[in-house]
Amino acid sequence: MASVENVRANNERIAAFLAPERVRTPTFGQVSWERMIRAVEKVRERLCRTAAALDAAGVPYAVIGGNAVAAWVSRVDEAAVRNTQDVDILLRRSDLSAAIAAMTQVGFVHRHAAGLDMFLAGDNAGARDAVHVVFAAEKVRPDYFEPAPDTTESEATESFRLLSLSALARMKLTSFRDKDRTHLRDLIEVGLLDASWVARLPSELGVRLQHLLDNPEG
Repeated sequence: MASVENVRANNERIAAFLAPERVRTPTFGQVSWERMIRAVEKVRERLCRTAAALDAAGVPYAVIGGNAVAAWVSRVDEAAVRNTQDVDILLRRSDLSAAIAAMTQVGFVHRHAAGLDMFLAGDNAGARDAVHVVFAAEKVRPDYFEPAPDTTESEATESFRLLSLSALARMKLTSFRDKDRTHLRDLIEVGLLDASWVARLPSELGVRLQHLLDNPEG
């Protein structure tokens, strides 16, 4: 019962933190290819700055979330890549101080709010222009089946350290929110995940994957 209450309280804190951005009345500008391209480029720049800073400082990390899914999908079919505005990284909690020092040197600002650690892209940046931290080997929420993987479950690529496909699948199946299910479908669509994975996963996660395989539109 305490776990449910903790999760609810954490969700309320997150909602309160993001509320000012959600309630803003939108101002419409012109539809522009330049704006659309720039939105994607800003995410890429944020990710590359982060990777360069942490690599230079020798801080172990791995890129996770939507960018990790996009990276894996791009290895099979670049036409199936889905853009994301989120930059999420996996860090060991013991490396947070070193990461803060490295990220501060390249212009990021560390914030801890609503139980979350993030690096804002600058003093005036919002949560949507941030690098979000997930701590390795810890449960993101008390009711999750699995803790997050360790940073060792990653590989070096041309631009950053990428979470392994197995660890990424476990993270997405553990979270299993709407966007996680969408990302899992992307991996399934290009053949990176299939029925052979079900037996390789912890039983609860295997059930979730089988459900997506059986109900791709559900």
